[in-house]
Amino acid sequence: MSKSYNIAVIGGDGTGPEVANEGVKVLKTAANKFGFKLNFEDYDYGGDRYLRTNEVLPESAASDLSQHDAIFLGAIGHPDVKPGILEKGILLKLRFELDQYINLRPVKLFPGVETPIKDKGPEEINYVIVRENSGGIYTGAGGISMKDTPNEVAVQSMVYNRFQVERCLRYAFEYAQKNGKKAQGIGKENTLGLVGKTNVLTYVFDLWERAFNDVGAADYADVRRDYYHVDATCMWMVKSPEWFDVLVTGNMFGDIITDLGAMTQGGMGIAAGGNINPEGVSMFEPIGGSAPKYTGQNVINPLAAICAGAMMLKELGEADAGNAIEAAVADVTANKLEGLAAGRMGYTTTEVGDLVAEGVA
Repeated sequence: MSKSYNIAVIGGDGTGPEVANEGVKVLKTAANKFGFKLNFEDYDYGGDRYLRTNEVLPESAASDLSQHDAIFLGAIGHPDVKPGILEKGILLKLRFELDQYINLRPVKLFPGVETPIKDKGPEEINYVIVRENSGGIYTGAGGISMKDTPNEVAVQSMVYNRFQVERCLRYAFEYAQKNGKKAQGIGKENTLGLVGKTNVLTYVFDLWERAFNDVGAADYADVRRDYYHVDATCMWMVKSPEWFDVLVTGNMFGDIITDLGAMTQGGMGIAAGGNINPEGVSMFEPIGGSAPKYTGQNVINPLAAICAGAMMLKELGEADAGNAIEAAVADVTANKLEGLAAGRMGYTTTEVGDLVAEGVA
């Protein structure tokens, strides 16, 4: 009997439902070809629901979603809702409540896609960033006192414990073992680079660096360990991206360098990511926003959502199907599309989805 997976779909806001639909289309094609079943269930979480009910998420949301094998997200962000309400109330809330403590972001340049980096191509821009997703500054530890006075004080603290750091590092080491450049047959060794700021953030990244070396030496001696200051990392991501294999870092630095990486791979229209709980339910999404000005025009690029679907299948254990989707995307970018920008692809949103689905089939 074929395997069956239950997938929660949150189309979200703006063009989110449009790109999610194309992702689902391609996922169904891959499932049919590779002999497994995907059962999709839609959830209406997003700005329209909030405006209608004044409730960002129902109390049962995390519990309901945890009953699925994975979550497939379109985009969150509504022009009639104050920034931060939906992002914190849906994205961050679900990440924390579902303990999706890894944010996985491949930085992969597909053939035919323009990069702003001179003389670099798909062979050079091909690495992965593992971002710790549950701690650090983003947890909101801190506060404001004497607000709106000349002596106002704002404090927001970067807080990590050894447990949070170590479980992220173990995921990153294991990812490097299985998916590093040596494992792919394109490098001499699998390398994990820790990105930090040990010369200034001497407490938090002292913890990260000691745990990195302790865990690596004890259990992952086959993975080479490197360390990079975050500012130097940004420079080398532009100058020599081929140096990198797998990078691991904390929440804030990870947020920054993954967006830099996305631009080097062609922009938000092609960048995908996963919020992962290796022991629970994970959520996969295109990195770009909801792009409300293009809503309903059938011009938005769905490739990031389609690539997020490929990531989801790999995490579910259907690597052949995920790889087939990525190969079809590579063929489309190399041989079909005129560009990645909305309205400039040479095809509509649904036509791009059809092209990828045809390549998978």
